Amino acid sequence: MSEAGPPSLGLWAQEALQIPALLASPLLRAVPVPPGGGRPVMVLPGYLTTDMSSVRLRRSLNAAGYRAHGWELGRNNGARADLLERLCLRVSSLADRHGQPVSLIGWSLGGIFAREVAKLAPAEVRLVMTLGSPFSGDPRANNAWRIYELLNDHPVDRPPLQVDIPVKPPVTTIALWSARDGIVSASSARGLAGESDLQVEVDCRHLNFARSARAIRVIGQVLAQHLA
Repeated sequence: MSEAGPPSLGLWAQEALQIPALLASPLLRAVPVPPGGGRPVMVLPGYLTTDMSSVRLRRSLNAAGYRAHGWELGRNNGARADLLERLCLRVSSLADRHGQPVSLIGWSLGGIFAREVAKLAPAEVRLVMTLGSPFSGDPRANNAWRIYELLNDHPVDRPPLQVDIPVKPPVTTIALWSARDGIVSASSARGLAGESDLQVEVDCRHLNFARSARAIRVIGQVLAQHLA
C-alpha cells in the first residue's frame, strides 16, 4: 500500500491496544516541559472524544506555567454548521481573558477545526499545532472515515462548512505526525510543502498524541521554540 493510503491493518490493530491507556490518562501525572510564561493554550479533542482525552497534556502545560484550556464543547462528533462560530467565540473569550492571542493544539479532527478557526480569527490565534490531523491529501487516507460517515449525515469530503482544508492558516502552523500512526496516514498528517510551516515527527501511536510522555515532551519543546 502506498504512503498516501490508510495505515496498514497491523498499525490500526495496534491502536486498539492503546484505548485502556487513553481512558486512564487523566490519572497520570504531569510531564515536565519548558516554561510557558502564562501564555494561553486551547486543546481541541479528536473525533468522538472529549476534553478528558487531553487532561494529561493540559495538566503538563499548566504545571509549566501555561494557561491551558479545553474546548468545552462536549464530545467532538464531527463537523456541524455552527461549530466554527462557536469555536471562534471560545477563542475570542480566552484571548480577551488573557489579553493576548491563544495557541491552538488540535488532536486529529480537532486539528482541522483549529486550522479553520485560525483562518477566521487570525488576530486572536498565535499558533496552530496539529497532532496527527488529516489535513492534506485524500480525506479517506485514514482508518476512521467509514465510522465518521456512519455516524454523520454528510460524507467526510463534504462537511457542512465552507472550508478549504489543505490551505495553511495565516499564522504559524506546525504539524506533528507519526510513522506509527494507525489511524491517519503519515502523508495526510505531515502535509505538502506550503500546507504548514513546520513538520515534526513524533514516535507514538495516534491515540497517544495527547497522553504519552514522549509526545507531550515534543509538544512542550516545539511550543517553547515558537512562542519565545
